[in-house]
Amino acid sequence: MPSAAPSAASRIAVVTGASSGIGAATARQLAEAGYRVVLTARRADRIEALAKELTEAGHSATAYPLDVTDRAAVDEFAGAFRTIGVLVNNAGGALGADPVATADPEHWRTMYETNVLGTLNLTQALLPKLEASGDGTVVVVSSTAGLSTYEGGAGYVAAKHAEHVLAETLRLEIVGKPVRVLEIAPGMVKTEEFALTRFDGDTAKAAKVYEGVAAPLTAEDVADSITWAVTRPAHVNIDLMVLRPRAQASNTKVHREL
Repeated sequence: MPSAAPSAASRIAVVTGASSGIGAATARQLAEAGYRVVLTARRADRIEALAKELTEAGHSATAYPLDVTDRAAVDEFAGAFRTIGVLVNNAGGALGADPVATADPEHWRTMYETNVLGTLNLTQALLPKLEASGDGTVVVVSSTAGLSTYEGGAGYVAAKHAEHVLAETLRLEIVGKPVRVLEIAPGMVKTEEFALTRFDGDTAKAAKVYEGVAAPLTAEDVADSITWAVTRPAHVNIDLMVLRPRAQASNTKVHREL
């Protein structure tokens, strides 16, 4: 079945964490699919450059600097819209890989606030606008970490489990309304910043995550899946899509060519 073109009432797509990686790639692909994309992230220079790139390519794109953990700022942002069609909750990330016994509580707090409360803030603020479109879609970009655990990842795993449950519960609570809730759960994705951020800029530790893996997923792979799910006909809800590279069988089983 061919992809459904966005209707006039639902053609605005808000993408959080759009300054790099999966968020930036998703913004590009949604723009190419005919959406007017609104790019949000804390780094204004990054999203402004992306908005300029998309505009010069003939697409409609707007940059809006935003910290998803700042509820007052999120509410002010939401006030700029009468309706929107798509919300891609992508902002988040991991910090550290320490065992529970020695993990930094501030890392846990930051991960929870960004991954979970950030998703909650945007979803609550924009849900009425999504419903008003008559054909709204909430996308939660979670992780396979939200479905099973691994040693050294408890803080990130806990946050992603919470994000997974948020999506699952929201779907139950709004059934019957014209809003879909989609969850995309990627496994190993190699982007320019994810592992570097997790290991506080340690390039050696970041490189080791992908060592020997012939072809981890790319940001574009995940963006392609998000865009495909969003552009299904309105009655089709992709509840949960799990995607991993062929070399990864689970969070703890990865084929490495060393």
